Amino acid sequence: MIKWVLAATLVCGTTAFMTGCKEAIANKVTSEELIRTSQSWDGVELPDYFQGRPELVAVKYVFPAGQKLGWHHHPVMNYGVLVQGELTIIGQDGKEKTVHEGEAVVEMVNTIHHGENRGSKPVILYMFYLSQKDLPLAVQHPEIPLE
Repeated sequence: MIKWVLAATLVCGTTAFMTGCKEAIANKVTSEELIRTSQSWDGVELPDYFQGRPELVAVKYVFPAGQKLGWHHHPVMNYGVLVQGELTIIGQDGKEKTVHEGEAVVEMVNTIHHGENRGSKPVILYMFYLSQKDLPLAVQHPEIPLE
């Protein structure tokens, strides 16, 4: 205890400043791993990395309430964190995954799927793509009708 008080006094100064120091010590940076996986949300193993120079892309998506995103697939690996709302992802095989606020998701690669905001507030989703120069992040499939 004496070592801690001495260390706190050296770092924070005299006892007159201890209240502010206690707040600084209590408000330190924390981290929480949201996801660590080698599979997409549907349980399929992710592909091996590309050869060559990577291009990392970060995208913020906003899906209004009731909005459906058309059928598409991703030729590159990607994952993200949903910061607001709930997003339901539907595979062409009918398999579904609902991602909730604060959750991380790893998208399907080279598998056709689409997303829907079935909730009452906008979805805000940050996605991170592991790509290469000139590769599309997504390939649309307008020939497949949304139900």
